[in-house]
Amino acid sequence: MMLTIMTFVKRGLEPALLHAGRPLGYTTLPMIQQLLIPMILSGRDPLGRSPIGAGKTTAFALPLLQSLDESSARPQG
Repeated sequence: MMLTIMTFVKRGLEPALLHAGRPLGYTTLPMIQQLLIPMILSGRDPLGRSPIGAGKTTAFALPLLQSLDESSARPQG
């Protein structure tokens, strides 16, 4: 079952992060992202395995980007 991007907005991801992919044709999240993003947002540190190009990097990057404090000059992550 493919969850829509709005499903993840409702789960706490910033709309701007998700909508940034629309010009590239992304309207749904791949399965690996559907599984990992909610875990990462809840503070867990999951391990994901899927084929090359399946979206693993984005699954970890979206929650990381959301957690950054733009007003801070200190290292974050």
